[in-house]
Amino acid sequence: MRLVIKWLLSAVALLLVAYIYSGVQVVGFGSALIAAAVIGLLNAVLRPILIVLTLPVTIVTLGLFLFVINALMFWSASGLLGGFHVNGFGAALLGSLIYSALGLLIDAALAPRVAS
Repeated sequence: MRLVIKWLLSAVALLLVAYIYSGVQVVGFGSALIAAAVIGLLNAVLRPILIVLTLPVTIVTLGLFLFVINALMFWSASGLLGGFHVNGFGAALLGSLIYSALGLLIDAALAPRVAS
């Protein structure tokens, strides 16, 4: 159930990114749901492989190259889908930063509470 809620909130976050930043366009909520799922799949499957392959560059840049990898995942999802469009790499970089920040808020909201 938590996964479905996170997926729905991620789609809402993607719509919010499109509302805040004009470099990202999402046609509707259905497209946002599909785009959130594709971004999640790319981050789960392709991102770890890219991190390992680019480890030397990531070390030299003190981890800043991970922003490039996030932007590539975001941009790749837009290339695979019709209702989700990103206007280039710069827009993908800024859009992925906003989307990641919203994802952190979603994770914090959905984190299990520990009673003290």
